[in-house]
Amino acid sequence: MSKNVLSKAMNSLTVAALSLPSLLSAKNAFAAEALGVDDFFGKDADGNPIGGETFAGDSGLSSGDLVTSISSIIRTALGFLGIVTVVIILYGGFLWMTAGGSEERIKDAKKFIIRGIIGLVIVVAAFTIAQFVITSITGALKTD
Repeated sequence: MSKNVLSKAMNSLTVAALSLPSLLSAKNAFAAEALGVDDFFGKDADGNPIGGETFAGDSGLSSGDLVTSISSIIRTALGFLGIVTVVIILYGGFLWMTAGGSEERIKDAKKFIIRGIIGLVIVVAAFTIAQFVITSITGALKTD
């Protein structure tokens, strides 16, 4: 019981010691003025505030629509998952090749390969469904 109390006391002292400098140097948050647009994005060379559109263009952020951005994120995530499943299949093949005839190690390798193939099928199906949904949404949002 005393170890638990001592541990809690040490944790509290550590938190207090780490937060003390920030508490002493912090300004009163309730007395702060409202932030303006130049507080967020800065000013240009002439001293004029930079707007969000200019900041986004200068920083390389996308100015495309939301559907394109979301579809890009989904494609990237599914591509990464596809790479992971292929690596799992390759690892299963490596285990099989280095099994040396051991039935137990071959059985483990087969499990890796089968699970990798199942994962790859799931990723391809998810990609197909996501592609269909994104195409349907973009087709429904187009106004001619």
